Amino acid sequence: MIKNYLKTTLRGFWKNKMFTLINVIGLSVGIAASLVIYLIVHFDFSFDRFHRDENRIYRVVTNFTTPGSQTCNAGICGAAIDVVKRQLTGVETAAQIFTLYQPNVSTQTTNANQAVFKAQDNVILADDSYFRLFSYHWLAGSSAGALSRPNQVVLMASQAKKYFPSLTYDQMIGRKVLYDTLITTVSGIVADIKENTDLTFHDFISFSTVETTPALKARVVVNNWNGTSPEQQLFIKLAMPTVVTRLTKQLNTAFKKTLPATSASKNDAPSFYFQPLADMHFNANYGTFGNGRTADKTTLYELLAIALFLLTLGCINFINLTTAQSVRHAKEIGIRKTMGSSRGQLMAQFMTETLLTTFAALVIAFVTAPLLLHEFAAFIPAGITANMIWQPAILAFLLLLAIAVALAAGFYPAMILSSFDPVSVLKGQSQSDSSNTRNTRLRKTLSVTQFVIAQFFIMATVLVSKQIYYALNKDLGFRKEAVLIINSPWKNRQPGLNHIFMNKLRTMPQVVQVSAGRDAPLSNDPHTASAIYRDDKKEIKVDKIAEKFGDENYINVYHIQLLAGRNLEARDTVNTVLINQKLATLLGFKNPKQAVGKSLSGFNGQPQTQIIGVMADFQQESIHAPIMPLVLFTSTNPYFNGTFHIALKPRTGDGENWKSAIAAMQDAWKQIYPDDDFDYRFFDESIAKIYTSEQNTSKLLSWATALSVLISCLGLLGLTVYTTNQRKKEIGVRKVLGASVTQVVRLLSTELVSLILISFVIATPLAWLAMNKWIQNFADRTTVSWWIFVLSGVGMLLVGLLTSAAQTVRAALINPVRSLKSE
Repeated sequence: MIKNYLKTTLRGFWKNKMFTLINVIGLSVGIAASLVIYLIVHFDFSFDRFHRDENRIYRVVTNFTTPGSQTCNAGICGAAIDVVKRQLTGVETAAQIFTLYQPNVSTQTTNANQAVFKAQDNVILADDSYFRLFSYHWLAGSSAGALSRPNQVVLMASQAKKYFPSLTYDQMIGRKVLYDTLITTVSGIVADIKENTDLTFHDFISFSTVETTPALKARVVVNNWNGTSPEQQLFIKLAMPTVVTRLTKQLNTAFKKTLPATSASKNDAPSFYFQPLADMHFNANYGTFGNGRTADKTTLYELLAIALFLLTLGCINFINLTTAQSVRHAKEIGIRKTMGSSRGQLMAQFMTETLLTTFAALVIAFVTAPLLLHEFAAFIPAGITANMIWQPAILAFLLLLAIAVALAAGFYPAMILSSFDPVSVLKGQSQSDSSNTRNTRLRKTLSVTQFVIAQFFIMATVLVSKQIYYALNKDLGFRKEAVLIINSPWKNRQPGLNHIFMNKLRTMPQVVQVSAGRDAPLSNDPHTASAIYRDDKKEIKVDKIAEKFGDENYINVYHIQLLAGRNLEARDTVNTVLINQKLATLLGFKNPKQAVGKSLSGFNGQPQTQIIGVMADFQQESIHAPIMPLVLFTSTNPYFNGTFHIALKPRTGDGENWKSAIAAMQDAWKQIYPDDDFDYRFFDESIAKIYTSEQNTSKLLSWATALSVLISCLGLLGLTVYTTNQRKKEIGVRKVLGASVTQVVRLLSTELVSLILISFVIATPLAWLAMNKWIQNFADRTTVSWWIFVLSGVGMLLVGLLTSAAQTVRAALINPVRSLKSE
């Protein structure tokens, strides 16, 4: 029986090669896209799920609330850590960590030579609870006492092999590792984590080292009440997840009670939140470690929706073409039923056809998925590779997906085809019964659904592209071209050396101007402060003022307009500042000149800070965020004036002047900072990177649009071929009666145009609602223009007409004698 099913199916495929090809391509596109999307979604949702009792592990994070805003911080102050460890009941384990900023590491090798590894990341201080909380496999040593004493270090296997390449893991125990000036002894080796994790640490220094090391003790203030920083974090395991609400309330209450009397108002105290470990990978408010990647659940769900849409389009094609070709199967079904075939056997035959079609599509999808992964390499997380397709879980997903698609695409056509009455079909009446009428309505409905999805994607793609173009080309209030940014060494930041380097930069012929400061005008690393303005009539407090640090050349390098007052000068101190127009307005000044000479109280702890000038507003972060009130001033802190902002002369045609400038800067750098790597970036490239997420979204939508239009047009082509074949005698009669080619083409295209117009009416309000919701994420945004919808509708109409044109024109040109000769 099965052999007969296969022979019949393969014979049908060969006889109807075009329809088979359309079905296979449509389904393969949907399956390939679904496979790639499943890899992304499965990858992101698997982070840190391998730890024992991961549902009971939380990170304690901090929220700072001010009127109108809330600031989130992944860190926690030392005093709150003490409250968690000593006062909270229901905490099974608490592990405190502190991240060290890129220490230089040196080790003593077996041949008495010293190996040096510069700026190592992912080095932390951790107490002995860390390895009880998280799951690691020990290769040497044990979790029992590896971090119980000062100056111990546990290494991850890959890092250990980098430090001691010729030693076994057991031989590494007791070896010395120097972190800057801190001498540690290796007490354990743990295996690299093969699963997906945001805990990317590979050097674990015992936390008790802080008590014996003055330099660390100055940085890690164990009992501090403020100074919350992401460097210091706390992870806990609860006895049971249900107590999290009670413990959160208990911690916040206990912390407020322990605040010293000299602290700020208890109403302004920070609040603490227990963040589930599973949420850490998805919550950008708190982030992960070392600027690690966080995923967006909304984006993942949108990807799943796209996969579902593309699969739906492929299934619609299959249903449409199969039901449209019901006449081809009618006599076969009638004969089979007359010979004794049951309806179940007929359904099995048609489901076999569907399964083979789906299997062919699955093979094509399996082959093309690596190509899609390569095309979306910039969008797909770095950990996803084509080799992951061979994982058992992925293969199981593909098998289940193929079965689901086969059922979705094939069950309804199998039901319809197997229900034909043998007497009617053998009399040639299968086309006129009620079932066929229902099939026609179904095909039209499904075709409209296809065009709705395709037009929705087109409209969304046009709007996203329009918003990205707006973001990258709008006037941000400053110069962004031909500006080079160089950071002086963080650990070797000395004002004297910086001054020498700046003087060398100024002598270079390609350099127009140089400024020393910190962040560029637009960056995603904001510093904020608060201040009060008082006059005889009122007191105005501004809680969140953005800070920028720069010298007297800062606004000149970036061409920031000075509206009133004077610029900063070399003799100015932290007590003299420039403010932007937004802050001047908030302080009650209608004219920028009125703010010049006035003073702010409490800014950065200063009794009085004089306003010497007012700048025009400029964008400080991406246009997702509104322009904030801002001050610009020169700081005496070397870490706030160690970034060089260099305005270059316009680039020559071959770019040689910029190349020679960068080469000269590198030479000067090596003379002044011989032990530090030279690194630079162009400001306009940094701005473009800020909108990487939107650009990836645009690329994804473009592909989804192209694939949805491709699948829809394939289905349209198949239906057009079928329709013209069914109506060829009608066309012949019309031509004999005098119909022109144009009239015949118009007749055949009328139904297509009506279906596209109906889909346009349905898709437009859906797209408008979705796009308005998406664009609300931008404080500064483009408009949802009417022409986006018209362009999309006209574009879909033209694509549809061009797709069907070859078949309709061919049918209109055929000699009526050929189509009527059998009558």
